[in-house]
Amino acid sequence: MEKLLNLHIEKLLEGYYLATSDEIQGLVAQGRTIHETVEISRDIAKKPIEAEDFRKV
Repeated sequence: MEKLLNLHIEKLLEGYYLATSDEIQGLVAQGRTIHETVEISRDIAKKPIEAEDFRKV
């Protein structure tokens, strides 16, 4: 199941991108491109989302 997750992405002075989310506490991802940063965020977000869905069952 796909879920929509709002990310805040900012470009760091070093040239990397940093993503955080108000919806998943502790989600912090860093990548060389926006695409890479979103992909890393998706991988990080899977476990808390899956755990939340499991608790609803």
